[in-house]
Amino acid sequence: MVAGGERASAAGSPPVAEAPPDTQSARYVAIITDGNGRWARAHGVSVTEGHRAGADTVKARLRDATELGVRELTVFSFSTENWSRPAEEVEGLLEMFATRIVEETPELHREGVRMRFIGRREGISPELVERMRWAEELTERNARITLFVAFNYGGRAEILDAARRFSGSSEEDFRSCLYAPEMHDPDLIIRTSGEQRLSNYLLWQSAYSELVFRDELWPDFSREALEESLAEFAQRRRRFGRR
Repeated sequence: MVAGGERASAAGSPPVAEAPPDTQSARYVAIITDGNGRWARAHGVSVTEGHRAGADTVKARLRDATELGVRELTVFSFSTENWSRPAEEVEGLLEMFATRIVEETPELHREGVRMRFIGRREGISPELVERMRWAEELTERNARITLFVAFNYGGRAEILDAARRFSGSSEEDFRSCLYAPEMHDPDLIIRTSGEQRLSNYLLWQSAYSELVFRDELWPDFSREALEESLAEFAQRRRRFGRR
């Protein structure tokens, strides 16, 4: 298919003390899971098979992330722009997504995974929306790790939707209007496939995220690659605008 800690006193604010670069760890990680289509072409299989391989990798790396101390993992599953892809690919991806929610949610629930889907629900079939709601309700009390799945998601769309609901005056007030107000700003955003851009992903939340770009296509993103990404983050010095 295809979590936790105390928030700073103001949304997006840095922690009071900055950990030394050799000891800080990324508790909140987001991944742009790019490269399923190219992986499929390279292996002579359908794009749908590429997406299945990518979904398997999400599940495997979720378990690795849990073991490595990550508390929240956010993955980019389907963007608002992906509707423009060939109809056959979109239909296959939606069907796979719906099936895997039903098949894998009970297993993830037993493993203590809390599931949240972020993105627009408009334009999605009522059946799929109901499956997403079911998965969220089943796992809502779990606290081992939270898996945020960005589905029918766009960073600009999220900001626009929040702006329509916003009536406050502070960043914290605005955060409360986002799709998942409880989500922490990612410490680290990883993008696979060699591309080096955010692609409309978590634009509000990524203001001070560290970025790591990997050459692997997403289905080839291994535990070792995740560990290397976390190790690279640990060597960064995060200043949050300070000296």
